[in-house]
Order: sequence, then structure tokens, then C-alpha cells
Amino acid sequence: MITIISITIYGMLQAIGLNVEYRGIRVLEQISFTVPMGSLTAVIGPNGAGKSSLFKAMLGLTAIAGGETLYCDRPLHQQLSRVAYVPQRSQIDWDYPVTVKDVVLMARTVATGWGRSPSRKSQNLVTEALHKVGMWEHRHCRIGELSGGQQQRVFLARSLASQAELLFFDEPFNGIDKQTETAIFSVFGELRDLGKIILVISHDLGQSLQNYDQILMLNRRLIAQGSHHHVLNASNLNRCYGHDLSFFVTG
Repeated sequence: MITIISITIYGMLQAIGLNVEYRGIRVLEQISFTVPMGSLTAVIGPNGAGKSSLFKAMLGLTAIAGGETLYCDRPLHQQLSRVAYVPQRSQIDWDYPVTVKDVVLMARTVATGWGRSPSRKSQNLVTEALHKVGMWEHRHCRIGELSGGQQQRVFLARSLASQAELLFFDEPFNGIDKQTETAIFSVFGELRDLGKIILVISHDLGQSLQNYDQILMLNRRLIAQGSHHHVLNASNLNRCYGHDLSFFVTG
């Protein structure tokens, strides 16, 4: 059996005073938090709260007006080879004529080298990743032919094949079935046990939040950080969403 990545001790992830402006408007202000190794973190907040902007700022994909993001005490944007980032489905061109297997193989481009055929190791990693997410039998299908849940499984497989230490997922549970959600959380748990850091943007305020080690509640500022029970209280929900949603929060 091929192991996707051996157990390695990684460092912590730190956002320090991040500020982001868009067309002169401050969309994130003084965002600071720490995420330890071997953890699964949810980022929640209303539409327009700056959740996707936070990911892009941390990864150096958008300009920042101040602050920094460190991993192992070094700027994260200088270590993107250690990162897997899956954006929202709406940002992906599903009409692009590429197969499921080719999408996952893209994760091995840096390790393989441009214009070179994938190594046996890369081929084996891709095969194992597709088996792990239940998509091996669809490997020759075009990505646009799949359901939303299947597409998310494919991009999870690509993250596995990349052997990344930090994984960023922007709304991976939108438009998927319960079986796929359960399967994804199962893989997230395995990655966490390997010491990796997983951050997930979510709109779900229900029972699924209990799957996370910690929650970051965000609305341009960091409203709260901590466990499910610590963060999801009437005061924080009112500050973040403008009204008390605790009636709808299960668990």
C-alpha cells in the first residue's frame, strides 16, 4: 500500500495584523490568529465578510495593506509549494477539456517539472488519491461531466497528491450530498492526524461545525476564535451576523 505522506512534524500558521483594501474600502482589518499543526479549522461569517479575501491575502494572491502570514516563522507566500488551495467552484472553468486523472496529475507538476512525464511516484500518488476519495473509476471522465460532489472529491484528491502541509478549501461543501460530505470529513480527519493544517470556509452553522477543532468567526474583523461551544453563542452571532442565529445552530 502506498502512503500519501509520512508523519512529519510541521510548524504553526500565524496571521499577524492582516489588512486588505479593495478600491479604497477596508475589507479586512487587523486579522490575527494562530493555527496549530494537526488541526482542522472552519472560517465562518456572512456573505461579504472577507472569508475568501482572507485566504487570498494569506497566500499572497491579493495585495495586502498591512500585516503578514507566517508558517514555520517564514512568510507563507514564499512557501506555496507546501500549500494546496481549492477555490470556490464558481471560480473554476468546468468546460475546460481535461480528465479527472489529468486534474489530479496537475498537483505533481512542480515535483515532476514542466514538460516532463510524471514519475512512477507521481502516478502512484495520483492513483492512491483517486482511490481514497472514491473517484478512480471516473478517472477518464471529463471534469465538467461530474456532479458537484464528484468534482469536490477530485479536487480533494489533487490536494492529497500534492503532499501539501497546509490545505485551504473555499466552501467545499456547497452543493454536495451528505455521503460526499462525510467522505470529505473522513479524509480531513486523516490529514489532521498526520499533523497537517486544514482551513475550510463554510456557511453551515449547523451540526457539521462540531467536526472542527476550532472556528474562526469573521466579519471584516475577527469576531471570535475557539471551539464550537466557545464561538457559537448569542453574543458572537449577533456581533457577526447582526442578529441572534442561535435558534438555528444545532448542537
